[in-house]
Amino acid sequence: MENNTPDYQEFNLYSGKYLTLLTKKFAKRKAWQKNDPKEIRSFIPGSVVEVNAKAGQKFKAGEVILTLDSMKMFTKVEMPFDGAVKEIHVKQGDRIPKNTLMITIE
Repeated sequence: MENNTPDYQEFNLYSGKYLTLLTKKFAKRKAWQKNDPKEIRSFIPGSVVEVNAKAGQKFKAGEVILTLDSMKMFTKVEMPFDGAVKEIHVKQGDRIPKNTLMITIE
């Protein structure tokens, strides 16, 4: 005999717990992760126009480390805090999608 009972999942929302049916899309979603402050990621898709950094180079907060072009708008990506560049993952001319890892900071 086949069991046709729905598979209810416990869903926590604010301070309440609910039993509900989840969609397949929701069940397979990518889990949220807190951003790593030592990773600089692209917040818009575009092309890398200029890279002003090299691995091991030290920067102060606010200094421009690379420039992105998105729909003819140039965006200067600045160093978020004092530190050194550990690794550069893009090069001039690269076309990158949103959320691409561009630079890792030590």
